[in-house]
Amino acid sequence: MATLYVRDVPEGVAQTLKERAAAEGTSLSAYVVAQLDLIASRPTNAEIAQRLRDRDRTEAPSTSEIVEALRESRR
Repeated sequence: MATLYVRDVPEGVAQTLKERAAAEGTSLSAYVVAQLDLIASRPTNAEIAQRLRDRDRTEAPSTSEIVEALRESRR
C-alpha cells in the first residue's frame, strides 16, 4: 500500500475533514483514504465520453424519429 503526504492543506479543510472523520467514528487517515477511494472510482469526463462513443447505436432511433416523438409529446 502506498503512503501519501499532502502538504499545504488549508486549516479550514483539515478541520472539516477531522470533524467528518469524528462524526463517522473513524480516524482522519481512514476517512481521507475512503474519500480518495471514492474519487478514484469515478470515471473522468474523458472516460465517460469514450464509453458513449463506443456504444453500439445500431438499434437506436434515428434523429427524425426522435424529433417526431418530441413533436408528438408536445401536442
